[in-house]
Amino acid sequence: MSNKMKVEITLTEEMLGTACGNKQVYTEMIGSKSADADKLKEELSSLPSEELEAKGRTVFHRDEKTGRPFLYDYQVKGFFKEAVGIQCDLNDAEIKIGKTKLSKYSHKKIVDNFLFIGPRKIYLSNDVGEDCVRPLRADTMRGERVALACSETVPAGTTFTFEMEELSGSLSFWSILCNCLDYGKMKGFGQWRNSGKGRFNWKRIV
Repeated sequence: MSNKMKVEITLTEEMLGTACGNKQVYTEMIGSKSADADKLKEELSSLPSEELEAKGRTVFHRDEKTGRPFLYDYQVKGFFKEAVGIQCDLNDAEIKIGKTKLSKYSHKKIVDNFLFIGPRKIYLSNDVGEDCVRPLRADTMRGERVALACSETVPAGTTFTFEMEELSGSLSFWSILCNCLDYGKMKGFGQWRNSGKGRFNWKRIV
């Protein structure tokens, strides 16, 4: 028997967009990993206009008819992959999903195969706000290099809902997934989350 619930997320800090606004680069990055040409075409069509692409920012996908920003289901699943990995480092209990022990080596495969997020498009309650511009620093053979990164944002207070279903029926794994949502109070969705961007509170709706 599977575990499932519907979740409402409320951002406590602004969240940054993660999709590359340049369609050519997006195709090279995502298309090389995707075997579904129709889904790739759909994602490309939901990127903002050419005017925004030229600015080299990371963006939110938008509904073609309404312009409303949204997340794809796999972006939420990506949050769980990272957060489950952290929980594996903190949890001493041995948890098995089928014949596989949950660990920092197996957690991505387990999340891929047993956790499912819906719907495919998860709409955000607020429109895109001001850009977030921040420096990116890197130590190189020629010394420190600094570049500017620019991302679209949605403000704190933005809400969105999604359904999550875990197929193994393991109450221990389900508890870890709920702990991951609690972890979102400290490290949330989107880019620059190490600085606190994208933090959120959550509640169960159904």
